[in-house]
Amino acid sequence: MAAFEYIALDAKGRQQKGVLEADSARQVRQLLREKQLAPLQVEAMRSREAPQGSGFSLRRGLAARDLALVTRQLATLISAALPIEEALRAAAAQSRQPRIQSMLLAVRARVLEGHGLAASLAAFPAAFPELYRATVAAGEHAGHLGPVLEQLADYTEQRQQSRQKVQLALLYPLILMITSLIIVGFLLGYVVPDVVRVFIDSGQTLPALTRGLILVSELVKGWGWLALILIVLGVLGFRRAIREEGMRQRWHGFVLRVPLVGGLIRATETARFASTLAILVRSGVPLVEALAIGSEVVVNRVIRSDVIQATQRVREGGSLSRALEASRQFPPMMLHMIASGERSGELDQMLARTARNQENDLAATIGLLVGLFEPFMLVFMGAVVLVIVLAILLPILSLNQLVG
Repeated sequence: MAAFEYIALDAKGRQQKGVLEADSARQVRQLLREKQLAPLQVEAMRSREAPQGSGFSLRRGLAARDLALVTRQLATLISAALPIEEALRAAAAQSRQPRIQSMLLAVRARVLEGHGLAASLAAFPAAFPELYRATVAAGEHAGHLGPVLEQLADYTEQRQQSRQKVQLALLYPLILMITSLIIVGFLLGYVVPDVVRVFIDSGQTLPALTRGLILVSELVKGWGWLALILIVLGVLGFRRAIREEGMRQRWHGFVLRVPLVGGLIRATETARFASTLAILVRSGVPLVEALAIGSEVVVNRVIRSDVIQATQRVREGGSLSRALEASRQFPPMMLHMIASGERSGELDQMLARTARNQENDLAATIGLLVGLFEPFMLVFMGAVVLVIVLAILLPILSLNQLVG
């Protein structure tokens, strides 16, 4: 049976959309008529997801929480000895999102045609990226698909939780900074000019601070819109420029050399790589293949190139710890734990442990920086307001002295 998408009219003339499984489009139309629906369009499900060569990114596929939920449902059903096609059908029935339902039924149709689950998931590479499919293929090959899917669900949920922690930690400082800039721009563009006009009309000599504030205020009011447009055009031009691989490589190299920022990016990338490699090795994927797949989750092009070179060294017979050490991107503690895992035969456990430690250290560092950023922004706003108040009060004090 295949999956078909349909658009039909109900008895009240309203359009209904959905997915049905049938042997042919003709049978789908018959089923719709039996449900008192008038079919308008019936099409066989096809893969409409564009490939996305950015590793484990789900931006144009499934959201991480949706993928984790679907994976968890499949793991539970398959562990209960339910056939894969029945597990897919049950998971599709449980989903409330038509797009996910359609996707799962399309995967089920390919499974019924004789394809394996991993090969069927390949029809939707944006929703089920290479890491996911390789892990599923390893589970199918080893005959432990249920436990492997459980590990995949845990991994996806952990990645989503880590991403949310970072996003929530950065949200408040970002709002505070934007609000501060808006307030300062409003004061300089609309409040200050009206206040200082009184002193200008009086004809007295204004203090240097007041003259400087008037100049800045005139610039903001007269050219602020142009500056805003230039900033937007600059951001758009920069994003367009880094699409070119050479420019992106140079930019990523520059970012790694920036103090503090480079360390945070390096810690994030190495932790993500170690976590990905851990689940692949634990699922039975050969180390060289796992390294090749794991390099795709590394966003920074410089670090990814070093990981690819490390993969080549392992392929030539070198140890993983020595190969990663030669890249000079991985912290010493992580390298020591990987070397210990290689010697003890528990590489997957050591990779997972060192990735967890790295993520905890990263979260603590980000928390510290956020905690320092908040009082810094308050001090900055206080300093700006103080300068504005002084620039306004100094002419008043001078005027009082003249009157006295």
